[in-house]
Amino acid sequence: QVQLVESGGGLVQAGGSLRLSCAASGRTFSTYAMGWFRQAPGKEREFVAAIKWSGSRTLYADSVKGRFTISRDNAKNTVYLQMNGLKPEDTAVYYCASDRLSQRISLYSAETEYGYWGQGTQVTVSS
Repeated sequence: QVQLVESGGGLVQAGGSLRLSCAASGRTFSTYAMGWFRQAPGKEREFVAAIKWSGSRTLYADSVKGRFTISRDNAKNTVYLQMNGLKPEDTAVYYCASDRLSQRISLYSAETEYGYWGQGTQVTVSS
């Protein structure tokens, strides 16, 4: 049974930073790309960032490029999302997700390409 558990969310002032973590278990973490998505109140869930299974490539939504950094530690089965320069519009529930197939060449922003999801962690940015 694959499990993804996010942590690190909270309340922060605009301009501040947070680091989210997602601990994975139940499959060979190092062979699957990982992604972060978010869902703001009243909005659809949207792609934030993804990292290749090897860690050699990343992909970002335009809205977070230059402010957020995705990384992974395959020895710890954990993926991270470092969020700097937070804005009120970053307020959302953040979810990590695991690619539905292993060792793919490409990175994907579509939710349908991810097979497992965490329960989410709330990030609130005050102005």
